[in-house]
Amino acid sequence: MIKIVLGSDHGGLELKQAIKTHLETRNCESITDLGTYTTDSVDYPDFAEKVCTSILNQDADLGILVCGTGIGISIKANRYKGIRAALVHDTFTAQMCKEHNNANVLCLGGRTTDTDTALTLIDTWLDATFEGGRHQNRLDKLDA
Repeated sequence: MIKIVLGSDHGGLELKQAIKTHLETRNCESITDLGTYTTDSVDYPDFAEKVCTSILNQDADLGILVCGTGIGISIKANRYKGIRAALVHDTFTAQMCKEHNNANVLCLGGRTTDTDTALTLIDTWLDATFEGGRHQNRLDKLDA
């Protein structure tokens, strides 16, 4: 079972809430929502930091981040050594980001991705398995 941590800014709040409800139907050890909790304007880097810190501190295994487009929050998340955040828009990229890149943070756009698509992407990502091998060598270079 996995521990998942969630975070969003105001632009991703509605989608994050749907994701949280969906994850409760999956076999997760825990789901932690680190905010935001209202539609008041907030800064996405703050929530990327909370989620990434939680993963790096081993309080969670995986994270899901949502902002308006997913772009800003993915840029911030990828500034942390050991975080491999992927902004995905289709099932192929959701699968490949885990199988080839062992992405530990999935990023989505609350204003660019409809709920049904987002939930399918999350399931695809969670169900995929890192292939290791030649891909591990490449990941090692990311943090070198």
